[in-house]
Formats: sequence, C-alpha cells, structure tokens
Amino acid sequence: MLPDLTNYLLFAKTVAAGSISEAARELGMPKSTLSRRLTELESEQGVRLLHRSTRGLKVTDIGQAFLVHCESLVAAAEAAQQVTQMVQQTPRGDIHVSCPYAISQSLLVHLLPEFMALYPEVRIHWRVTNQPVNLIEEGIDVALRVRPTIEDSSLIARTLSRAPTTLYAAPDLLNQHAIEHPLDILQVPLLSMHYSSGRYRYELTHTSGDKLSISYQPRLITDDMFVLREAAIAGQGMVALPNYICSDAVQQLQLQRVLPEWSLPLGIMHLVYPYRRGLLPAVRVFVDFLVERLPSYAQQLYYNEHSY
Repeated sequence: MLPDLTNYLLFAKTVAAGSISEAARELGMPKSTLSRRLTELESEQGVRLLHRSTRGLKVTDIGQAFLVHCESLVAAAEAAQQVTQMVQQTPRGDIHVSCPYAISQSLLVHLLPEFMALYPEVRIHWRVTNQPVNLIEEGIDVALRVRPTIEDSSLIARTLSRAPTTLYAAPDLLNQHAIEHPLDILQVPLLSMHYSSGRYRYELTHTSGDKLSISYQPRLITDDMFVLREAAIAGQGMVALPNYICSDAVQQLQLQRVLPEWSLPLGIMHLVYPYRRGLLPAVRVFVDFLVERLPSYAQQLYYNEHSY
C-alpha cells in the first residue's frame, strides 16, 4: 500500500519555511493542523525528524536524509502541475530549431509557413546546418537528424520517416558506361556526401536478399545534397541520394535510376529534443505539428517519385 505523500510534502515545505508558523501561513492552513500532520509523519516513520523549540526548528540527522527525498517529491509535483498548466496556455515565444539543408529545402520549406499560420505568436529561429549540433549547449529546442539511431540518452528521439536511397546518373553518362553489376559502378566518377569517418562505401542489398559492400573514392565530396544532384545532372558522376531529392530530375529525364534492383540503407529521419519534464507550449505544438504532418508529406514525395 502506497503511503499518503501529503505529509512528506508538508515536511519539506516546513523545513524550507524555517518554522511551523511561517509554513502554515504560506500553505494557508492552521498552525495546529500542520503541527499535527508533522507529528503523524514522525509516528508513521518511527523516528524524530524535527527538534522543535521556541527558537525554531532543527532538522535531525535522519530528518536531513529523509528531507532529500521529500524535496524530490515536491519538485516532481510542481513539474507535474506545470505540465497540466502549460496545456492551457496559448503557445507563444521563441523556439530554436536545427535542421539539415536537404530536409529544410525539400520538406520543411513547405510545412513551415503552415505552422506559422496556425501559431502566429510563435517566433522561430531556424538554423540550417549539416554540422553536428549540441542541443543543450547551443540552446536548440528541436532538431531534425538523419541517421540510423540516436544514442544520446539526454535526448528524446521520435522517428518521422524512412527515406529510400538510390543510385542516380545522367542518361548520357549511362550511355557511355554499361552498368549491369554493382562492381561496374567503379568505372564512372562517383559523387558523395561528406562522412567524418573518411570511409566511403556502398552497402547494397539485392531484391533476392544478397548483400554487397563496395569501397570507393569520390570525385566530389560535399555536405550539400543539391550540389550533388546538380553535378550528377551535368553528367559529372553517379550519386546515391534519397529518392525525394531526385524525383523531379527523374521525371524530367535528367537522371535515371541505376541498378534499381539493388537498394541502399534507408535514410531514417528523427525528431530530437532535450529530455525535460515538460515542454514549453510553443515547443510542444511544434513537435506535435511535425509528428503529425511531416511523415505523410515525406511519404507523398516518395510516392511521387514512383508515379511517373
């Protein structure tokens, strides 16, 4: 059976106030009632928690150890109350968002105005970067990241979408080089995103389940997917990119899918934010908006690539 935690909270409040009289005044309850509840708590615990005298209160040694946990209960109760109060508040104020270039330009550029129309009192600081960002140190409320997993225990991560990635090249380049097997890829110039490891490798999976790993040296390395796409359109090399980045170019016959029976690992998009007991209203509605709208919008872009 769980104990009645009210007396625990009253004990912590009394110690913080410095006297039973002051605590009773702050709590809005009779001094006699508070004194009785403290006596009940000591009786329940079977130890003396407070020494009372005309000069005030003195916490006993065991009372000090007990107080630490009671203060944690007070903090948890106040945080819980804050969460419910925030639900009733109008979202307003600043939110700081970090997002990679490709996601910003292909997905969020269309959804952001929709959010702004829904919440006119929210001001957004939109930081576009492909560099790693420490959310806590740099004051970022929400970030979008593309990677297999988010291992930082200080962050909450919610998976938004899984984007297929395919090899693409310009028709003229493919006319010059017959690409019938993954190893044939090494005959043409290759374009790649930057990887901090310095290792460049295609991890390919055939529709039959066969797997193949191919190491390569890129001719062009950049953090910008759109630069890679334009270089591929210009016939300067083959590139592996998310389908939604190249869908328009494929429809306009500027790019072709290469070895479509072979697939690359999915690009998994996560929404991440620092672990807190309660999100501010503006941050909460932004998180909820992206969780609701972005997955379906991303899927729509993916299916558009297959509609031609």
